[in-house]
Amino acid sequence: MSILVPKELRLIVQGITGNEGLFHTRQMLQYNTNIVAGVSPGKGGDWVLDGKIPVFDTVKNAVDITGANASVVFVPAKYTADAIFEAVDAALDLVVCITEGVPVMDMMRVKEFLRTKKTRLVGPNCPGLIVPGKCII
Repeated sequence: MSILVPKELRLIVQGITGNEGLFHTRQMLQYNTNIVAGVSPGKGGDWVLDGKIPVFDTVKNAVDITGANASVVFVPAKYTADAIFEAVDAALDLVVCITEGVPVMDMMRVKEFLRTKKTRLVGPNCPGLIVPGKCII
């Protein structure tokens, strides 16, 4: 598909039940992005967008059940580092972080953590990725 996006993309949306998460999830679905699940702690078992996407409490649970291999992060800045750590611990290939205003020291810890991991991180404070005709993350 592209250099960064896994060939068979199976995407999780972290923060899917928030305003930004839902808005961008709709946009990604319209572009035929393969979204297999959302994650919002405390809202596991729910479904969003008229029952199209299941919501899980943790990334690990979503990965175990759906076989997801990538994540996009739409959580508030103060929780972003934890969301990234959770995605990396679940051994995802790619994490795209849209969130802006993430504290620099939080990202320093994330960068150090990623040194020994296989996960690639794009962001934070980025517009996401597009593979023309295939997907938007």
